[in-house]
Amino acid sequence: MIGERQTPDRSEALELLLHGDLLQLGRWADAIRCRLHPDKQVTFVVDRNVNYTNVCESRCSFCAFYRDLDAPDAYLLEHESIFAKIAELVEHGGTQLLMQGGLHPGLTITYFEELFGEIRRRFPTVQNHSLSPAEICHLADRHGLTVMQVLTRLQAAGLTSVPGGGAEILVDEVRQAISPKKIGWKRWGEVMLAAASLGMTTTATMMFGSTETPEQIVEHIFRVRELQASGGSFTAFIPWTYQPGNTELGGSTATGVEYLKVLALSRIVLDNIPNIQASWVTQGAKLAQVALFFGANDLGGTMLEENVVAAAGCCFRMSQQEMIELIQTAGFSAAQRSTGYAILRQY
Repeated sequence: MIGERQTPDRSEALELLLHGDLLQLGRWADAIRCRLHPDKQVTFVVDRNVNYTNVCESRCSFCAFYRDLDAPDAYLLEHESIFAKIAELVEHGGTQLLMQGGLHPGLTITYFEELFGEIRRRFPTVQNHSLSPAEICHLADRHGLTVMQVLTRLQAAGLTSVPGGGAEILVDEVRQAISPKKIGWKRWGEVMLAAASLGMTTTATMMFGSTETPEQIVEHIFRVRELQASGGSFTAFIPWTYQPGNTELGGSTATGVEYLKVLALSRIVLDNIPNIQASWVTQGAKLAQVALFFGANDLGGTMLEENVVAAAGCCFRMSQQEMIELIQTAGFSAAQRSTGYAILRQY
């Protein structure tokens, strides 16, 4: 095994991804996980994804969720519908709201300021973990504002953290191939560093298995590592596999072995990010459980609602109790956390 004593460089990481033994990679990643999280605790957050609109000008070829503005099934949720969904989240003991939609041509920054302000007033215990970097940039471009100005205004209105959606692969050659209308990787990073400078926590994601090469997967992981070293506030890294169902891009998804290899490599390289999240939403409960032995220490959200991945025909569901039992039967203790990884309840 290459250099288990220290973090591999790009060429070594590529060698591990291409030719590394899966179980050896898993043991290495698990050792790092045990060092960073010696309490054998696996965390989750009780949350809800509210997709406020499916209208999106980006029209990414890998996305089965978006609709054009004039599509018969295009929608924009009324505020009261959003509030009803959040109220149901609170009733279930939820603490995290993840609002993401599309790049809607008719929505202004004032729309979000008013919405977020009312969410904060009505639901003070809920953390508003919303809007991808692409949505932030969409607002900046529409109003002639800087990313920092948009984030400052949204933070004042009630936005408390920024999720890492829309990262796909942080290599512009890949982005041009699968999402040519979406922001480049440097603007994605600009949003994340700006949010960090305002005291917001953030996360980073990676969607792989579409058209990228192994070299580009490695580049993505290292760019996340370097953004974190430059002042980022990533609390977690979440790799997940492209879901081809109902998409223009089509193709096939990565295998379970490929997923575990990428997950383990992420834990090995990203020594400056505390948490690695297993994506049960795309991998299912059993593989997510296996991922706990390949570097993952978090299972993300219970997701009272999820629509984007479901639109691609991937509909894994898991209740909070099922998640707790999954963690415990793997030999770990389960804990509910906040968005910022504060422990709220242990099981």
